[in-house]
Amino acid sequence: MLASTLFAVLAAGLATAVPISLRDVTLDPVATAQAQQFDATATRALTGTTITTSDGKCLSVDPFSGDFRENLTPVNVVECNGSKNQTWDVITAGVHNNVPGQALIVSGLTNACLIFDPRRAAGNQVLLFSCGGRADGSGQVATSQLFAFNGNTGPQALVPQNGNNAICLTVINNLVDQTSCNGAASASGQELFSFGGSTSTAVATSSQDLSVATTTAADSSPTVCANSVSTVTQTVTVTTDSNATATTSPAAVEAVATTTDATTSTDAATTTTNTATTTSATTAGPIAVSRAGVTLNPTAVSEAQPKDTTATFAATGAQIKTSDGQCLSIDNTAGDFRENLIPIDVKPCDGSEGQKFDFITKGVHNNQAGQTLIVSSLTNGCFNFDPRRAAGDQVILFSCGGRADGGGLVTNSQLFPFVNSNLTAPYALTPSNAQGVCLVNTNGRLTNVNCDTSNFTPNELFTIVA
Repeated sequence: MLASTLFAVLAAGLATAVPISLRDVTLDPVATAQAQQFDATATRALTGTTITTSDGKCLSVDPFSGDFRENLTPVNVVECNGSKNQTWDVITAGVHNNVPGQALIVSGLTNACLIFDPRRAAGNQVLLFSCGGRADGSGQVATSQLFAFNGNTGPQALVPQNGNNAICLTVINNLVDQTSCNGAASASGQELFSFGGSTSTAVATSSQDLSVATTTAADSSPTVCANSVSTVTQTVTVTTDSNATATTSPAAVEAVATTTDATTSTDAATTTTNTATTTSATTAGPIAVSRAGVTLNPTAVSEAQPKDTTATFAATGAQIKTSDGQCLSIDNTAGDFRENLIPIDVKPCDGSEGQKFDFITKGVHNNQAGQTLIVSSLTNGCFNFDPRRAAGDQVILFSCGGRADGGGLVTNSQLFPFVNSNLTAPYALTPSNAQGVCLVNTNGRLTNVNCDTSNFTPNELFTIVA
C-alpha cells in the first residue's frame, strides 16, 4: 500500500513469468513519501483489488522501474501471484478526484495513480505517476488520471478523461498501453479489464467536504468463535489547512483514525511524568531497517516519535505478558526509516527495553476518558490497529496520533479501553476503532481476531507487570 511496504514485498513482485525492463534506480525515501501520498479522505469503491486482463493476467507494479520518486513507473501485465504489487484502489472522490462518474486507479503498493500522457513517446504513455499530476505530490486533480467508472467490476474499458472518449487502455507486449477506440462501448479483447479478487474489503463514504471521511471495513482475520461479529468504524477529521493533504506522507494514514484537537478530560490516571524526550535512533552509523528507507533516519525518527512530556501515565516501563508467560517485544529496526510500521512480536521475557511499555491515560494523543495509549518505552510509538492493511500485518507500532511524520493528534485506532484495575487483573487488548476485535499472539506476533468481548478466551488476555 504505502512506500513503507516496498522492500518487504519486492521479492514477490519481481517473481514474474515475463521479462521486465528494470531501471537502475535508487529510491529517495523522503522524496517518495512526498510524491506518493495516501489520501485518507478518499472514498474508495474498491480497496486492495486486482485488475485482470481478458486472458486472466494481472496488472502489476515494480516500484524500482520508475524514477527516484516512484514516478513514471510502467504497469506490467503478468501472471497473478497475490503480491502487493498487484493490488489496486479505485477512488471515486477525494483530494485528487472531484468529478462524479470518474475514478482514480491507484497502486495499493506505491499510492501512485494510473495516468495517460499523450505527450510522451508512443509505447510509454500509460504509467503510474503521483496523484494530482505533479511529480512532487503537490498536484490536485488531473484529467489524465481520471477514468470513467460506474461501480461495475467489469469486464470494462478503461477510458481516460483526457482522451476525449477516443482512447482506451490496452495490453501491448505485456505492458498496459493505449489504443484508439470509439468509447467504452467499442472496446473488446485486450481493451477489457476486470476488477476482482480483493485482499481486503472496504466500503467508504465521504462528504464533499474533504476534511471529513468515514470508512467502514470488515476485519479479515480468522474468527475465534463462529458467532463472533467484528465491525470496524473509523473517522478521519483533518483540522489543518487545505494544503495539509498535499504535504502528508503516505504512511500517515496507515493508522485509520479519529483525529481531533486535544481537549481536557478526566480519567483514572495515577501519575504524571516529565521525562526528557528520547529516541532510539542515537546509535552512531547507519542502522538498517526491514521496511522502507533502507536505514533509520535519526531526524525523521525524532520528528515521528516524540515523547509526550505532558502525559499522564498509569504505568511506565511495564511488561505485557501473554497467557503462557511470554512478553510482547519490539525491534526498532523491524519497521521503516521513521520507526513506523513495526510489528509487535511475542518472545520469551528478557527484561530488555524492547519489552517495556507505557500506558498513557491522558496527553497530547489521548483526550478520551477511560482509554489508554500503549506506547513502546523504546521507540515512543503507539500500538495501532489498522484493518485496511494486509491480514497478519494490521497490528503495528505507529507514530502516536496516527500521522507518519508525528503531526497527528488523537486517533481511535490507538486507543484501548482501560481502567486502573486492569493493571492487576487479566486485560484484553480491544482497539477502540473496532467492535468484537481482540489482539492475540499468532505464531509469535501480535495480530487481531474476532472475539466475544463478554467472554474472553485465555489467549485474548494479557497481564501487565508494572
